[in-house]
Amino acid sequence: MNALPKFFGAADPVAYGGKDAKNPMAFRWYDKDRVVRGKRLEDHLRFAVCYWHSFCWPGGDPFGGETFLRPWHHGSDAMAMARAKADIAFELFRLLDVPFFTFHDVDAAPEGLTLAESVANLNAIGDIFEKKMASAKVRLLWGTANLFTHRRYMAGAATNPDPDVFTYAAGQVRAALEVTNRLGGQNYVLWGGREGYETLLNTDLRRELDQLGRFVSLVVEHKHKIGFKGPLLIEPKPKEPTKHQYDFDVATCYGFLQRYDLLKDVKLNIEQNHAILAGHSFQHEVALAQALGVFGSLDINRGDDLLGWDTDQFAMNVPELALVFHDMIRGGGFTTGGLNFDAKIRRQSIDPDDLIHAHLGSMDACARALLAAVDMLDAEALTGPLAERYAGWTDSEGQAIMAGKRSLADLSDRALAPGFDPQPRSGRQEYLESLVNRYV
Repeated sequence: MNALPKFFGAADPVAYGGKDAKNPMAFRWYDKDRVVRGKRLEDHLRFAVCYWHSFCWPGGDPFGGETFLRPWHHGSDAMAMARAKADIAFELFRLLDVPFFTFHDVDAAPEGLTLAESVANLNAIGDIFEKKMASAKVRLLWGTANLFTHRRYMAGAATNPDPDVFTYAAGQVRAALEVTNRLGGQNYVLWGGREGYETLLNTDLRRELDQLGRFVSLVVEHKHKIGFKGPLLIEPKPKEPTKHQYDFDVATCYGFLQRYDLLKDVKLNIEQNHAILAGHSFQHEVALAQALGVFGSLDINRGDDLLGWDTDQFAMNVPELALVFHDMIRGGGFTTGGLNFDAKIRRQSIDPDDLIHAHLGSMDACARALLAAVDMLDAEALTGPLAERYAGWTDSEGQAIMAGKRSLADLSDRALAPGFDPQPRSGRQEYLESLVNRYV
């Protein structure tokens, strides 16, 4: 394959121009060096470009084929195309000035006829990544293995009825985890794309859950063996491609991790689109993960309210993002995680620079939302009324109840005392909703 000509129209990295900037290739809100609550915006948001949607998706849908016509999608030498794709990827990382990227193994390198050949391909592209990263700003937020596209995984990987498929998947994950470790990845993701079922007529639920628990335990053991320091991340999703997936939502994943004694090493990577498919809001899933101590990272995208599937659009809804970031920062923000753009441009957005505009616009929306979230936190706009609502639990009687110093009989005797007549207080929902609108 011949060397690719210049792909993007832009030549210089996108820079901050201020909210009145006229340049379409300028950030209006994302000033990466602006310090907020003791951290630069770049360090709060930790943006990552994903390899699969940005460089692997050809623009097809169930009713139409490829629209993007990417030059690295067409050729007889799969490894040459993979190297060309890496060149374009690192050029986009440079133009967006992002600190991180993410990839699946088969996004980066072609699958071979055998696992050994696939692993060799991945390591070869890993060498290229390593060389490019040595002279680039970008680092690896996380890597993962694709255990859902190949037909061998049609009945799942870890939950497959055939232990040989389980074994093959273990080999694939080992290779991806080791490359992630070699590249200094800060996390490793396990997404159970087909870890679920289509029908209970041919499914042994208990067996499959035990298999999944054993598989994740094996990955934890190997993580420690090779000295990988970051957490493993499970990404909840309720359905699609399977009818029911075992990583349905945050609550389900927490129960799974607790049952198989994995809470110490595994956190969650939460996605807005998946939250909606589970019947929750994005804010709910983030807040619950924070409450349960399993918050890890975020895939930052959005779904279409009129469509019931995973549309993976770039996140642009500032009010929604502001509430998510409010809860995230209140809980301490990211440690090893970040905002991964698991999002794809629309199939009619065929100009290469549409990739830049999509990321730029969403980065600006995230920055604007984070600044609004910080303003709300600094003013105690939501945390103040929240503390007031639960104030009774911080006084001596409330603390005694929670400390186990009151029996059921004690509480009953108090409730039966003359004059004891607690009255409800307003939840003030509409006031709080209008309050949020003052900031966004």
